[in-house]
Amino acid sequence: MTAEQAWGDERLTTVGLLFESTTGLGRIFEPQLSADSGLSHQSFDVLVRLARTPGYRLRMSELASQTSLTPSGLTRSVDRLEESGMVSRESCPDDRRGAFAVLSERGRAVMDEAIPLHIAHIGEVLNGVLTPSEERTLSSLLRKIRDHVHTVEQPGGLGD
Repeated sequence: MTAEQAWGDERLTTVGLLFESTTGLGRIFEPQLSADSGLSHQSFDVLVRLARTPGYRLRMSELASQTSLTPSGLTRSVDRLEESGMVSRESCPDDRRGAFAVLSERGRAVMDEAIPLHIAHIGEVLNGVLTPSEERTLSSLLRKIRDHVHTVEQPGGLGD
C-alpha cells in the first residue's frame, strides 16, 4: 500500500471520527456533569462502573480496564473518592496484592442523583441524532471493538 492509498484508508477516518466524537462528547458532558453533581468525568466514570456492577464492587484491575484512566490515574481517582467517602477499598481474600473498590452508601446516594441528571443531558444532546435501532447497533459495534481491544491488550495479544 502506498502512502497515498493509506491516507485515504476508510479505517483511518473511522477511528479518527470515533476519537473526535469521544472528545466532543467529553467537552459537552463534563461541565454539566460537574454543575449537576460536582463530579469530574473521571470520578463519574469510576462511580458509574461501580454503581452498575452487582455488589457495587470491582477489583482495581477490572476497574482500570473499564475506565479511560491509566493505572496511576485510577489510583489517584479512587484515593480522592475514598477521601470523600464515596468509595472504600477492601483487600482481596484470594490475592494479597489485589484490592476491590467498593461503592459506599454515600457514593450510591450521589449516583442516585447524578445518573438521572446525566441521562437527561444525554437526551438533550443526542435525541433525534440516531434512531433507537441505530443506537442499539452503535452500542453493539462499540462493545465488539471494546472486547477486541481488551483482547489485544492482554499478554499474547496482537500488541505483543
